[in-house]
Amino acid sequence: MRASIGPDHPGAGQQNFAVVLANGSHRTCTVYGFPGVAFVNGAGEAVTQAPERATGQEQRIVTLAPGASAWPALTFTNPAISGVTTVTPAAVLVTPPDETESIRVRWTGGKVSDTGKASVPQVSPVRPGDGG
Repeated sequence: MRASIGPDHPGAGQQNFAVVLANGSHRTCTVYGFPGVAFVNGAGEAVTQAPERATGQEQRIVTLAPGASAWPALTFTNPAISGVTTVTPAAVLVTPPDETESIRVRWTGGKVSDTGKASVPQVSPVRPGDGG
């Protein structure tokens, strides 16, 4: 599995990123549910609270042929709007659903809240496609 973070698609004070999981193998696989997502510094240490799961959204099995992708949305209120303290993570550790090994992805999305009180990121269940 490969992971990447798509571009921000901001709207109504929200930051909206696609966390793209791509099947890099030569076999078909499936994913279901929520990935793990952690914002980390250069040493790999968490710099924010873990994103919350966006409950109330349908979870479905996504079948990935070789080269196909699935994605959950990673959303949070723009920290400049909510006025919270922030940190700029070096990377995001993405753990595909039902896996234990994380994939490190460079974070270029700017500042995120480090308080856990406002602007807390949420991650949705995986869905087919690349979020584009």
